[in-house]
Amino acid sequence: MGESKPRLMIATRNRHKTGEIRAMVGGRFEVLDANDLPGLPSVEETGTTFLENARLKAVAISKAFDGLVLSDDSGLEVDALGGEPGVGSSSYGGEEGNHARNNERLMREMSGRPQRAARFRCVMVLAREGRMIESFSGSVEGRILESPRGEGGFGYDPLFAPDGHDESFAELGDEVKNSMSHRGRALAKVLAWLEKR
Repeated sequence: MGESKPRLMIATRNRHKTGEIRAMVGGRFEVLDANDLPGLPSVEETGTTFLENARLKAVAISKAFDGLVLSDDSGLEVDALGGEPGVGSSSYGGEEGNHARNNERLMREMSGRPQRAARFRCVMVLAREGRMIESFSGSVEGRILESPRGEGGFGYDPLFAPDGHDESFAELGDEVKNSMSHRGRALAKVLAWLEKR
């Protein structure tokens, strides 16, 4: 009989995010998210940094889930916009999780700006039994494109081209994106840390 895999709860209801993490974790964990256990609390992201929001989610969910909880908070930082949308990335267009409106506002704000440098940043937090165990971060540098390109990915992926590529994250495909993304880089640190334990 096969040994059961340890469970890893992702503190999100965003299935895109869970899917990305599940693809990167491979067969090492049974990956669940907040959709799998409807009784989990909804956590208000009131922090002013990625770390604060990730910690809020991981700690709250770990009080209600028996096992390891991983949360992440991530977003897009655009130099010409003073680091915006930053922690407000998912509601930048005025409505939480509306990717089309977020992208429309970003294109409006970037219209006519020659300086297009940006980065995706991700902070991940591991928690268990109501306390934070460790935090990890990853980022990927790139630039904001003039208009959206590609059908893959989610969020700002169609408008972001990572350094060294002419294609957007939405054009590069999941495998290439996950190998270099902010979330992929943070998760690699999480997995390396877990493997040492």
